Amino acid sequence: MSGEQNHLDIKILGREYRVACLPEEMDSLRSAVDLVDGKMREIAQKTRSTIAERVAVMAALNIAHEHLSIATPLQNHAEEMVANDDAKRRIDDMGARLDAVLAPQKQLDL
Repeated sequence: MSGEQNHLDIKILGREYRVACLPEEMDSLRSAVDLVDGKMREIAQKTRSTIAERVAVMAALNIAHEHLSIATPLQNHAEEMVANDDAKRRIDDMGARLDAVLAPQKQLDL
């Protein structure tokens, strides 16, 4: 049944957790667990820290920074596309107005 909550047992940095999860979101949650666990293990190894809270905060900051580094150029590109679409629409509107104004002139030239 879609929308029915289940629980998923996960392990991050050797610690087990049970999280509520919709069945259709389990695969993406498992991918998120792999990403977080991998990032935490990488940071724990680099910093030689065994303090889970510190490693978790550093992993969260790293993941957020990576996400924002990717999201910002995509957002800027989307904004440019909207601006270009707006400029194109305005140019098309001006062309239509010019055509409307010049149409009577063309008839006089004949």
